[in-house]
Amino acid sequence: MQGVIQPLTLLAVIIAGYGLKRLGIFKQRDYRVMQGVVFNFTLPAAIIHSFATNDHELNMLWLSLFGMCTSLIPLLTIFCATRRTPVRDRVFTMLNGCGMNVGNFCLPVVTALMGASASMPVIMFDIGNSIMACAGMYVLTTALLHIPQGKALDARLVGEATVMPSVRLLDRHARWLNRRAQLRSILHSFVVSVPFDTYIVMVLMMLVGARLPLWVSQFMEPISNANGFCSMLMVGMLMDLPASGKDVKAVLGVIGWKLGFALLFGLAAWYLLPFSPAVSKAVILVCLAPTAVFSTLFTDKVLGNAKLAGFTLASTGLLSLILMTAANLLIPV
Repeated sequence: MQGVIQPLTLLAVIIAGYGLKRLGIFKQRDYRVMQGVVFNFTLPAAIIHSFATNDHELNMLWLSLFGMCTSLIPLLTIFCATRRTPVRDRVFTMLNGCGMNVGNFCLPVVTALMGASASMPVIMFDIGNSIMACAGMYVLTTALLHIPQGKALDARLVGEATVMPSVRLLDRHARWLNRRAQLRSILHSFVVSVPFDTYIVMVLMMLVGARLPLWVSQFMEPISNANGFCSMLMVGMLMDLPASGKDVKAVLGVIGWKLGFALLFGLAAWYLLPFSPAVSKAVILVCLAPTAVFSTLFTDKVLGNAKLAGFTLASTGLLSLILMTAANLLIPV
């Protein structure tokens, strides 16, 4: 019964977040406050608490590699499959069809379904996923579609083009300055991500065999316990209804890509990963994850349409909650 009640509680928090926004208690951009709380406090605390209270082995780094592949392969596949699609549609599908919301969504859901011991494979998976979700998918999407970073696309200028026309710099010094600026932008995206920095520190400690003292886990536990509530409330605050039939079609397209890759990677996790059935099951649940929270930020950067990305996150989140609960009941361990 617990496997059903706890997901229903998380679903109720999502609905409450959306309802409070509709009532005007939360404003349209208030989700940014909750985003700051989750990314800078509750999620890093959950990561540290999990490393401090669970055994971790070096072979689990294979989960990190698998996590990176589950974000990189969809992005490259969507890029190739949409080569005849207008660039604005390609951007939306690429940014929202790859990357997974693991730390803010899957971590609290999987631990609610399978217990605290399942947090370790989820976190190791998210180390690889976060390389793409925190910056990689934005960098690759803008590079593949020749979109200048930091600038929103002008719909009137883009038209029906499938990629932005590339600008070739003739001066060698100008090319060097451009590459340096791009590299600094990429590094900055990673460095300012507190969850990613926390992952790196924890992995380094794991590699040298260092363990966190007991008082650290005790100190982090109350903050870690708030991660599930704050994350689900943030998803509800992000939710917004699509403005047109075209928006609905775009969201359904993303859902189609997500479900197809979830099935593919779920089968790979069960049959190919060299881990126990319990670990493989946790990874399968993660493969059903919704779009990444960073997808909202990056979509807003390039298209200026955070609302549709927020609706995509919320709708895939509700679908993921249902599918993860069903998978937990159906997969034996």
